[in-house]
Amino acid sequence: MPRTSRERIRNLGIIAHVDAGKTTLTERVLLYTGRIHAAGEVHTGTAHTDFHPLEQAKGITILAAAVTCDWRDHRFHLIDTPGHVDFTIEVERSLRVLDGAVVVLDGVAGVEPQTETVWRQADRHGVPRLVFVNKLDRVGADVARCLAELETRLGARPVPINWPVYEGDALTGVVDLVAPPLGAELSDNLRRHRDRLLEVAADHDDAVMAALVDGRVPEPAAVRRGLRAATVAARAVPVACGSAYRYVGVEPLLDAVVDYLPSPDDRPAAPETIGAPLAALAFKVTFDEHGQSTFVRVYTGALAKGTPVVGSKSGKTMRLGRLVQLVADKRLEVERLEAGEIGVVLATPILGGETLADPAHPVALEAISAPEPVVRVAIEPATREDRERLPLALSRMVAADPSLRVEADAETGQTLLAGMGQLHLDIAVERLAGEHHVRVGTGRPRVAYRSTLGHTVRREHRHVKQGGGPGQYAHVVVEVGPAPRGAGLVFEDATRGGVIPKLFARGVERGVRDAMADGLLGGHPVVDVAVTLVDGSTHVKDSSELAFQIAGRLAFHAAAADAQPVLLEPIMALEVTCGDADVGAVVGDLGRRRAQVLGLDLRGGLRVVRAEVPLAESFGYAGALAGLTSGRGRFTLEPGHLEVVPPVARLHAS
Repeated sequence: MPRTSRERIRNLGIIAHVDAGKTTLTERVLLYTGRIHAAGEVHTGTAHTDFHPLEQAKGITILAAAVTCDWRDHRFHLIDTPGHVDFTIEVERSLRVLDGAVVVLDGVAGVEPQTETVWRQADRHGVPRLVFVNKLDRVGADVARCLAELETRLGARPVPINWPVYEGDALTGVVDLVAPPLGAELSDNLRRHRDRLLEVAADHDDAVMAALVDGRVPEPAAVRRGLRAATVAARAVPVACGSAYRYVGVEPLLDAVVDYLPSPDDRPAAPETIGAPLAALAFKVTFDEHGQSTFVRVYTGALAKGTPVVGSKSGKTMRLGRLVQLVADKRLEVERLEAGEIGVVLATPILGGETLADPAHPVALEAISAPEPVVRVAIEPATREDRERLPLALSRMVAADPSLRVEADAETGQTLLAGMGQLHLDIAVERLAGEHHVRVGTGRPRVAYRSTLGHTVRREHRHVKQGGGPGQYAHVVVEVGPAPRGAGLVFEDATRGGVIPKLFARGVERGVRDAMADGLLGGHPVVDVAVTLVDGSTHVKDSSELAFQIAGRLAFHAAAADAQPVLLEPIMALEVTCGDADVGAVVGDLGRRRAQVLGLDLRGGLRVVRAEVPLAESFGYAGALAGLTSGRGRFTLEPGHLEVVPPVARLHAS
């Protein structure tokens, strides 16, 4: 593949709610860019980026798939991401290394729950984006409503760049609002959108502003330049329209990616990479029959086969194996990966999240954070051979998917697999059998409860240990109490006059974190606590960071036991779509599940029930909803927040 200059590279992801049409759109992108000669379809299991057997069987995207293709002399490194919330780690680590994103909306459903989730993820990573309103061939599709929801629910500033054209009820194309066809008569509605587009462009381009002041029609190139500047600065979101399934609006969308999404040069450099001769982030690891494949994004310098690099996590120096770029499951071998490019290193043992750097100039980029699991199941190998293969299989699966965790049940000694939801764990168990040839049985799903404190107490603790060698001495006074939800640990060193050195205070904090992991109320990890180190004392010879770590741990345990600990359970955000006739049955069933109904909406002729439900009450909901709605209802379930378990449910949580 010929080299492409950085300003002609677009690293982008396609992100959306499940079933919005991401994979269908990716298939059309592959077709129009010449990578394939016939588009596959999700519903027939022939989509090129859904190449995993489980994806083909279930009709959903499970793994983010990388695509390299070209359009208008620009190189696209595109990642098609899953839409289901259980696989949110795939979206998280993709957005970490991408420069832009296309957010796909279902033109009938509009902004859906997972749309909000991926939008917040893009906000957190500062990723500029444009929107493609898809499925406009469907009854009930409404672009104007989608634009309004982008503003009200996501806080975006949407700017339509084209608009759907219908002949009767049939979607036939889109009209360009940036450069309307000569002689085209725009309706009042389209003229209003065109004026808004020009206003945004004028705010970011002097040539557009000058033309408008002089009463002239701005040049389309100037309008695109102004809108691009607004998009890269996250002050506007271009909105394109169409139907990927009907091949409508795909080519204008590809043009919009070139015209409005940033190149690597348009994005601010990470401070760690400034002056570094080489910096590349290994953001994803996979394993197959050929060994390990590591997805990398190069930020500075270049990677070439045989290049010596040092890993930030392992500290090891290694030589890189073969380099490839991917079109789904097909590999295109390359000699080098230049700065700004995304590719794959083969057969080199690199840790996920590791920074690859010049051994003489090691650097470490910001790590990719994995969400905390909310549900777990016990797994039991089917045979002795399965038991022997299980540890390696689990280690590879966790390396490939950091949102999976392997734990041990303290009481039974069973191996527990923890993840983001029931579907996540079901898929993991199937992948153990299909990819790693390890068959396991599973127990009932268990909720990942947490504990916290009800009020604040003060405790004093002295840790004194004398033996044949050096002793240990640490004296601390701590105040321990609740912190706001989501705060984690809020630790404050309030000592004065150097009574406890900063190094020893950090030891106390580490000890508190150890104690929080130990858990309360049956061993459930502690969250959202405030700990203040108030006072203490040291010994000139026997005090050490380790001694204060032990004292911090024991002081927290003593204080927490008297601070009215309470149990917390995950509360899920639930959205159920059903017909009018089924609303009563759905709401009644939710009441029996301790759910709180937040609202009833009308969307595309269907009812949408918004509610919050305890995770413990959501297991098996897919089958229950199918029975209540004769198979016509559908739902989405996303992690929400933690709440105190009420007494009526406490027995089941223990």
